[in-house]
Amino acid sequence: MERRLSDWISGFLKYTENTEPPYTFRLWTALHTVAAVLQRKCYLPWGSLTFYPNMYIVLVAPPGAARKGTAMGPSLDLLSEPNLGIKLAAEAITREALIRELKNANDTIINQQTGEMLLHSSLTIHSQELTVFLGYHNYQLMSDLADWYDCRKRWTYRTKWSGTDDIIGVWVNIIGATTPELIQESLPMDAIGGGLTSRMVFVYEERRAKSVADPFLSKEELELHDKLVIDLEMMKMLTGPFRVTDDFVDFWIKWYPEQEFYRPFDDPRFSGYFERRPTHVMKMAMLLNASRGNNMTINKEDLTKAIGILELTEKKMFYTFKGVGKSRFAEVLTKIMAYVGRKKQVPYSELINVFMRDVTKFDLDKIIETLEAMKFCKLMLPAGIITYNDGYEGNYAQKMNIETTCTPEK
Repeated sequence: MERRLSDWISGFLKYTENTEPPYTFRLWTALHTVAAVLQRKCYLPWGSLTFYPNMYIVLVAPPGAARKGTAMGPSLDLLSEPNLGIKLAAEAITREALIRELKNANDTIINQQTGEMLLHSSLTIHSQELTVFLGYHNYQLMSDLADWYDCRKRWTYRTKWSGTDDIIGVWVNIIGATTPELIQESLPMDAIGGGLTSRMVFVYEERRAKSVADPFLSKEELELHDKLVIDLEMMKMLTGPFRVTDDFVDFWIKWYPEQEFYRPFDDPRFSGYFERRPTHVMKMAMLLNASRGNNMTINKEDLTKAIGILELTEKKMFYTFKGVGKSRFAEVLTKIMAYVGRKKQVPYSELINVFMRDVTKFDLDKIIETLEAMKFCKLMLPAGIITYNDGYEGNYAQKMNIETTCTPEK
């Protein structure tokens, strides 16, 4: 059947254009939505490896600043359409109940190309408060989610009283939202950088893209909504392996070896993520291809778009853990850096008034000494003016305020 839209993700971005969330939040929400309908029944064989189109996506922003929940809302609305039959996990759930929901998500489908029967347990997690979903220092649940990321053929759960449960064809797809502060409070320090967080794509934004006083759907957007639903139903029918073109293979062979030593930014807490960048790119290439049509043949265009989206996201990704550290000043130091970086010059009296609930005068003096030692800023005496150093880290303020204009077509 012919698609109603030439590219589903572009259609979703247009559908959500009259909303306040930043472009990257809306883009990754679109990718998550495509993944949710492909499920484990679609895959990419790659030699001894098999890639599946599930992703763990986390939207990160200060509280209320970038409209995280608003970005995720349209996706949940679309995936809740009865005709799609997408299995969605509850937003607040115990580990045992989540395992039960994953087991109950089992389904059988016939591969239209080979006639083979495919068994899979595909579950999508959509949580506007991801740290509430994960719980406080919940090592066991985080370990389970890390296990499920690679879509194991069989996952066994042994209970104390009820024996053994086997889940066949595990597939879990996640989108969640949180704040840097909640990451610091809820995730154990030794879990950051490895395990579950190394499998996540953190999409960081500082503020909303624009103010929208009338977020009402126009007639055109209502029609677009119906087209989005119809095309999702068509995508849901896709089964079997993706194929790749020769130009995809040629570009991948050139790009992949370069990733062994490539680091988009310096932060040891993302070392696990850096190792999985190629995996994320492969998964995204499948999603971008399914967004464009039903042929399930991935080409160089899909690959380069996937790389471009990831590189765009990485421009701000390192801010996710800026407030996470063993120092008791780690969180407030990051806030002060952002504040000074935006204003360029700040009177000492203004700084202590803004952050009086977080630090004492003695603490603030120590923080300013630290920032001066980092060559981030300079305290000008006797005026008491803190002046930002424009040369710091290639201009910290510009990084914090970078505006995103890239689209999938670009």
